[in-house]
Amino acid sequence: MGRGFLFILLLIALPAAAQIYKYTDADGNTAYSNQPPDGVKAQPVELPPLNSVDTLSPGKPAPPAKAHEQPHSAYEVLELTGPPTTGALRANNGTFTVNVLIKPRLQGPHLFRLLLDEQPYGQPGNVPILQLENIDRGLHSLAVQVIKGETVIQQSPAVTFTVQRMHKP
Repeated sequence: MGRGFLFILLLIALPAAAQIYKYTDADGNTAYSNQPPDGVKAQPVELPPLNSVDTLSPGKPAPPAKAHEQPHSAYEVLELTGPPTTGALRANNGTFTVNVLIKPRLQGPHLFRLLLDEQPYGQPGNVPILQLENIDRGLHSLAVQVIKGETVIQQSPAVTFTVQRMHKP
């Protein structure tokens, strides 16, 4: 390991207010410590200020959102369940269903729109059970969007899976 890496580890491990000292050890190597060693000339190291994050306490209101920031997600959970993420989906005629897990439940004018291989599939609807028909065998990806008109409100992570079907002669 390089000395620079050890120095970084030392900085991470020490409390924010600790003083760091630089000195040369008995073998002639540059060393760092949070205490000056006895009988050795040590120099204090000036550290840049640490980054900090302002956390919200329960009674403290959130700061106002800036115009360029994305709004928070409308739904805490939005994901597809049903297609296997390991192994293959056996669908001899290429027809199967997937479920949408959403919390809180779908709101007023919002609809679900399925994306098969990143393209809209079927008609948007408000039922969290979506059917796919005659899907070719092979590798596919699925995601679900919550839309309002043509505006995408939120999109689930994509699920990749393989469809196995009987080969027709």
